[in-house]
Amino acid sequence: MSHDSHDDYPVQKSDAEWRAQLDPMQYQVARHAATERAFTGKYWDHWDAGRYNCIGCGTPLFAAETKFDAGCGWPSYYEPVNAEVIERVVDRSHGMVRVEVRCNNCGSHLGHVFPDGPEPTGERFCINSAAIDFSPK
Repeated sequence: MSHDSHDDYPVQKSDAEWRAQLDPMQYQVARHAATERAFTGKYWDHWDAGRYNCIGCGTPLFAAETKFDAGCGWPSYYEPVNAEVIERVVDRSHGMVRVEVRCNNCGSHLGHVFPDGPEPTGERFCINSAAIDFSPK
């Protein structure tokens, strides 16, 4: 299901509420689709067992077992925990056509998905550390 605007998500917060909840980098990434610099986020080289949840609403998004080293400097996963948690949005900004991925529950920008990942999915979910929060097993 695609959301036409941020008003369609189950979790709704005002801009002031988002600013109060998130640190400045998390806010810029999750709410304004900014991108952290490669190799600067706290999870790009993080390999503990557990899961990665949405920074905006806590929805579980990715399991540690699906994380792989893509060499790109951002956390990369070959699939989300299930098809329902991620929304895919065609992103034509910056002169490219990419597929943006957002949390389907609160609309937070997570990163992008690319068709160059490993089996079994062949996809690479390239996710900003600032958009996720790790929960250890």
